[in-house]
Amino acid sequence: MVTVIAIVAITVVDSMTAPQASTPTTNTIPADSDLIAVSLDGEIRHPGTYYIEEGETLEEAMDMAGGPTANADPLAYNTSYICENGMSFYIAPLYDNTNTCSTEPIVKVNVNAAGKSELLNVPGIGEAVATALIDYRTNTALFGRIEEIKNVSGIGDATFRKARDFITLKSKATS
Repeated sequence: MVTVIAIVAITVVDSMTAPQASTPTTNTIPADSDLIAVSLDGEIRHPGTYYIEEGETLEEAMDMAGGPTANADPLAYNTSYICENGMSFYIAPLYDNTNTCSTEPIVKVNVNAAGKSELLNVPGIGEAVATALIDYRTNTALFGRIEEIKNVSGIGDATFRKARDFITLKSKATS
């Protein structure tokens, strides 16, 4: 009996704190404005397209969207990233959304520091793509947002969707 009550209570609390599946939000933009459009999806309170001043950061866009959810992985996005018109940002989860009983964070790989063997643990990443990721970050630049892995040869939208919940941009701080 206690187990049933606990499950019901957790379900109610989870539904109250989880982002609601609703129509994406879009703030309005005046016709004569110099604002830019930025889309936010994933672990954000109000996913959608937002219009912000040019030169503003992901943090300002996220604030307009109500901020990240409690399940947002802070290692998978960079709040100081300067937004450009038309950019989209996926805010990855810390815990698996398909498993409400999960108490362990998703095992993730830092795409800016991982070796080839670690990258091979990411869904959708094979030998050639792992090598291409390392070559890209070595010869071009570190990844500033997880969507930038699509700049690597062999990674398209389908591979990105498979990998996006299993990668980070930063490593955990060591104490």
